[in-house]
Parts: sequence; structure tokens; C-alpha cells
Amino acid sequence: MRELMGRYPQARSALLPMLHLVQSEQGSVTAEGIETCAELLGLSAAEVSGVATFYTMYKRRRMGEHHVGVCTNTLCAVMGGDAIFERLKDHLEIGNDETTEDGKVTLEHIECNAACDFAPVLTVNWEFMDNQTPESAVELVDALRAGESVEATRGATITSWREAERVLAGFEDGRVDEGPAAAGASLVGLQIAEEKGWSAPAFDDGRGAGPGAAEGTAATAETAEGAAAQADTARAESETEAEESPADTRGGGSGSRAEDGTAGGSEESDD
Repeated sequence: MRELMGRYPQARSALLPMLHLVQSEQGSVTAEGIETCAELLGLSAAEVSGVATFYTMYKRRRMGEHHVGVCTNTLCAVMGGDAIFERLKDHLEIGNDETTEDGKVTLEHIECNAACDFAPVLTVNWEFMDNQTPESAVELVDALRAGESVEATRGATITSWREAERVLAGFEDGRVDEGPAAAGASLVGLQIAEEKGWSAPAFDDGRGAGPGAAEGTAATAETAEGAAAQADTARAESETEAEESPADTRGGGSGSRAEDGTAGGSEESDD
């Protein structure tokens, strides 16, 4: 913890990684961990508890060996996330944020994995498992409970939740380069650009000075013209353009009320 504190200009900034470190050692954010963080940082236990209870990645109950998170946010839910979550609850015989009797798996529905192009998505100890189905999810948790080696779709070989928490605390495990970081749908745009020979316009810092500034501006204009020829944006611009109303420019109320000065009153603003 003292090493983490030394990494920041203000030691208090180390509280978040310190709480992850507590979890990596004790399996949750314990009362002992809270008191230790508070003592080292010169905070009250209440202040540390406020942080630990605000962020959902900090757990107040002892976690299983593996944390399985099922995204049930809109897109993943529509693509099958809800069905996966229900199937896993039945298969593991546990509910949300509960742990199996053997202590191997803690199941939780999470709001978004930020991987919508691979929906529906699970995470195991915060590593991605993409394009899942109820059947593949069951196979996954069975493999975890049996102690089999499991590789993330995009990321490292699965270790344990505690080991992942130590990495989140800021202590590398040497697995940062394991597995692909991007794949599939995330790279489609890049692949199309390469096939068509597209490239980003040259950078113009706006100062118009320095060697190559004129050439950079010309290249930008040329690229913009080429892009305009390939995509007609006039329709999109017209459809997204809204008329400006007195409410937009005068802070609310009708034009007549705004003009006579009554729209800004506190009573009408509250209404």
C-alpha cells in the first residue's frame, strides 16, 4: 500500500488501487482493509467506506475464485444476455451476486462491458468472453469449476479473481501481451479502409506556420473533397438541424414572456 501511495503526488489518490489490493489479499473489501487504508491515508473509516460502497467493483462479501459477469444492458440483453444470465442462475443454483457452494464462481449481472460489437458478452475476472450463448456460457463455468485452463477471447489466460484484482491495483502479472486486444467487428472499419486505400487526412495544427504547413492543408482539403464525393452528407445535416426557439436562446418560456422579462423569475423556473 505504501508503494502505491508513493506513485501519486497526493497519497490519497492511491485509495482506489489500495482497495483493489485489499480485495486481492482478502477476497473482498474487509473492515480490516478499510481501517488500514484510512490509517495510512489519514482519512476516516467512513470516508473510505463511502468509496468502497460507491463503486460496484468493490465487494463487501467474500468472492468466489472466479467472478463471472453477464452483461444485461440493452444490446447484450436483446442479443441474448438475459437468456444467458437466467440459464447460468439455474445451472449454478445461485442468484445475482451470489457464490456457488464450492466457492468457485460468483455470478453477477453487469450493466455494460463496453463490447457491444461482440454482444452478448461475459467477463471472467474482467477478461472478455465474446459472442456467447446459454450453452457456451454453461460450458465456460463448468470448465472454471473443474479447474481447466480457459483463455479469454480478447486478452490473457484466465487466472483468478484475486490475481486480476492485484493487476488492477497496479502490479503487473506479465500477461499484458497475451491474446489479441482487438478482433472481429472492431477491426472491420480498418480492413475496409485498407482495401480501399483510405487514410486519415494530414494533421493541421491550425497555426499555418512551419515547414510543410501548406502541403498539409492542401492534403486535408483534397482528402475532404474525396470524402464528400463518396458520402452525401447534405441530407443528414438537414435532418439534424433544428429551428432555434426563444426557449433555446432566452432560457425558457414563450417569446412574449421572455421579451417582457418575466421568464427568468424563480417561481416560473421552478415550475
